[in-house]
Amino acid sequence: MKEREHYGLGTAISMIVGICIGSGIFFKADDILAETGGNVWLGIMVFVIGALCVIFGAITLSQLASRTTNRGGVVSYYEEFVSSRAASAFGWFQLFVYFPTITAVVSWVSGIYTLSLFGLPASLELQTLLGFFYMTLFFAMNYFSYKSGGRFQNVSTIVKLIPLIGIPLLGLFWTRGAPDLPQGVELVETSQVGWGWLAALAPIAFSFDGWIVSTTITQEVRNHKKNMPIALTVGPLIVLAVYLAFFVGMIAIVGPEYVLSAGDQAINQVGYSLFGASGERILLTFVLIAILGVVNGISLGYIRLPFTLASKGMIPFSGVLTKIDHKRELSPTSAVASYLITVFWMGMHYLTQRFDVLRGGDVSEIAIVFSYVAYIILYLKVIQLAKQGVIKNVFLGRVAPVLGIVGSLIILLGGLFANPLYSPIFLLFSAVVCGMGYWYVVSSKHTLTEKR
Repeated sequence: MKEREHYGLGTAISMIVGICIGSGIFFKADDILAETGGNVWLGIMVFVIGALCVIFGAITLSQLASRTTNRGGVVSYYEEFVSSRAASAFGWFQLFVYFPTITAVVSWVSGIYTLSLFGLPASLELQTLLGFFYMTLFFAMNYFSYKSGGRFQNVSTIVKLIPLIGIPLLGLFWTRGAPDLPQGVELVETSQVGWGWLAALAPIAFSFDGWIVSTTITQEVRNHKKNMPIALTVGPLIVLAVYLAFFVGMIAIVGPEYVLSAGDQAINQVGYSLFGASGERILLTFVLIAILGVVNGISLGYIRLPFTLASKGMIPFSGVLTKIDHKRELSPTSAVASYLITVFWMGMHYLTQRFDVLRGGDVSEIAIVFSYVAYIILYLKVIQLAKQGVIKNVFLGRVAPVLGIVGSLIILLGGLFANPLYSPIFLLFSAVVCGMGYWYVVSSKHTLTEKR
């Protein structure tokens, strides 16, 4: 079935910007500052390192995006440039681990900020229930109306940029001292952390992650061979500029020790400091819309993935999953399958948070780290294409992929520093899921043509 080109360059860029910006920067900024001991300049350096890891990786993958006609984003890159078995392995990881863990965690975060906005008790159960509601809403919306999903993505991206640009602009002229801590909040002072700052790379990876989701709609982007490389390059650069401005602006208004002490609630005080009693609610409204834009963007890409893998014969029940609702141009079974997998991970996330299994982290962070490690195979393939003369530009074919590989290894190191006990276990689990995908294609009765 030939894909219709629903989306333009603007939607592709806003999907990258909209997914990256909207969750991580609001509830990971305090984690990043904590891992750097409150050292603002060190925090800025970590942001830049994380951005470079993403930017060079995105530039590298843009060379593959412009040379493929297959649907499926990164899965299609594996299929066309490595092998169908490798594509199935990575596809299973994306289907069963990567997409659903991120969707579940960001949906949960939207529940956190909804309760904060309305001043309701912030119990884990209520946060999770609200997250489940938002998750269900956006899965349904993106299935029943692709236009609504695309429009909400564009609108939410614009809305979220208002506070992210406004706060740093106001921070430039801020002259008041740091506010007093709320009652019951203990002061956390700045400290020296040594090499412990490497642990900040795990939340940084989460904050910048999301750009890769845009590749799932490559074939639905008009003139995608030209527009997707542009989107994959411009999007992360916009994210870096906005993140640095917001991070510095927030600290200028409330101070590093307030952020260290208040954690996620520091954003509430920023709103209060700027606009008074009503400012807190105004800012939280912007934040909530921003995070909902992330949930929308991820679900928009995820509901297509089971169909994509099924159309390549890479998962069971392919016959059912490839049946299309021609009115909506999507597979209803694919949408339901992705939704149910996410529901499962929402439950797993609740349990890990309830019993603090990941010690302050969440199930999505390690999945993101594993994905960066998996991209190394594709970076190496780009270097090979450069050696073969297919990619003639030295920077695009050699420098960018080498820096992308270095970036992936840095993020892996950061993930291990952040959670030395559970990171290896979860990384092994992700590898086992990949192995199952590889085994399925090898043992399948279907004959898949290897593309190298």
